Amino acid sequence: MKKILLSFMLVFGLLIVNAQKMKLTSGNFDFLKGQTELNVVFKFKDATFFKEKISYDAYIDKKKKEYLEKNTQADFDRWFKDWNYTLDTTVPDKFLSSMNKNSKIKSAQNLSTKYTLIVETVWIYPGWYGGVMSQPSKVSTLLKFVETANQSNVLAVVESNNAPGDNFVGVPNNNDRIAEGYAKTAKSLAKMIEKKL
Repeated sequence: MKKILLSFMLVFGLLIVNAQKMKLTSGNFDFLKGQTELNVVFKFKDATFFKEKISYDAYIDKKKKEYLEKNTQADFDRWFKDWNYTLDTTVPDKFLSSMNKNSKIKSAQNLSTKYTLIVETVWIYPGWYGGVMSQPSKVSTLLKFVETANQSNVLAVVESNNAPGDNFVGVPNNNDRIAEGYAKTAKSLAKMIEKKL
């Protein structure tokens, strides 16, 4: 029985990992030739959540309601603090670390560079963790490369859909699991850029 369960988990995991789709929808990466640094900006407020595609504010309200039904305001406050830390720190750290590990171009926030990558979050499925069984998060983003001094000049756009966030043993914290989806996004993007260049 354990072998059957393990086989199922491995196959399911492979299906999830392979579900990510990344596509260059406009432009090309020629402008990055010879560049050594890339500024990165993260945007979350237009994100939607779950299959129902509820808004960012509705997601926060949903989490608050869930916490207040089972726990206390203090528990929600702790979650909300962790959520903001995830968006402000964990997601950028995971994304940038993965980009820099897989690309020769150094990516960071607040750089004075010719080009900027805007990571716009489109959709998030937080996934879930149940010990033996779990489901990875999924993150969809729009990755826009713009001229820093004139951000209306969009040089390339990449659509990344359903980037999975998890590891083999599962990630219990929803926010950490979501952050892993950004690490996967960055890895795939960096490899795409390196291949095209």
